[in-house]
Amino acid sequence: MATLTIRNVPEKLHMLLKESAAQHRRSVNNEVKCSLERVLVAHRVGSQEFLAEVDALHKRMPRVHLTEEFLRTANNEGRS
Repeated sequence: MATLTIRNVPEKLHMLLKESAAQHRRSVNNEVKCSLERVLVAHRVGSQEFLAEVDALHKRMPRVHLTEEFLRTANNEGRS
């Protein structure tokens, strides 16, 4: 496993990390690893997986029909 050293961490960020670590009952080191993993790993989804999730959601909600016209109207209403 690699070692990472982070220098010149702003005091406010360090304080936020310590508070978050305490809330999650982790060390600051483990809180940093979990935070990095959440940002860099958990949100990356391949296009095929994303489309499969959309398809599954659509099958659970068959009465929802989002046409291009509906979306355009909703978008225009939001601008007024």
